[in-house]
Amino acid sequence: MKKFLVSFSYVFHPLFIPLYATFFYVFANHSYTVTKEKAIIFLQVIVVTIILPLIVFFLLRSIGKISSAMIPKLGERKMPLVIQCFLIILLVKKGITIELYPEFHFFFLGGLLSTLIALVLLFAKIKASLHMMGISALTLFVFGLNMHFETYGTIWVPFLIIMNAAVAASRLKMKAHTRKELTIGFLLGSIPQMLLLYVWL
Repeated sequence: MKKFLVSFSYVFHPLFIPLYATFFYVFANHSYTVTKEKAIIFLQVIVVTIILPLIVFFLLRSIGKISSAMIPKLGERKMPLVIQCFLIILLVKKGITIELYPEFHFFFLGGLLSTLIALVLLFAKIKASLHMMGISALTLFVFGLNMHFETYGTIWVPFLIIMNAAVAASRLKMKAHTRKELTIGFLLGSIPQMLLLYVWL
């Protein structure tokens, strides 16, 4: 049972949340054909939000700045979050622009706001669950896409709500976070997305 719960922390690691959001975005209108434009979106997201952060992670780990993939210590989180902010800014300025992909653009803006707040909280020695921040942001984004494209029959929102609970249970089982830290992470992920829904819906 413990291994089953722990698996949710890896499947829904914050590193993979933008990729999951990309799947939901490009196929939200039930257009399942893979076009050149969709491939370019995937490529941009994979390079900027997965490959580059992984390179940075291995670099920081090689010099002893990070101890594990879960980045457990407060001091270890500052540099990755700063770099993440710059990478998101790069993505929304050069790739996922408001002119081309407004819905997806605001998802990343919400992610940027969440990351900035999480970074500021670190200086106040307040640790937020980045796992909960990611999964809750994804849930609100998919909810918004369902309303935007009028796909009300989808099972994904209920599924993601259950996954929020599963990720929270996983983080508690691993003793990675307290309930307070999970709550802060959930609020940091969901509130910016909720506020930005009013802009693009």
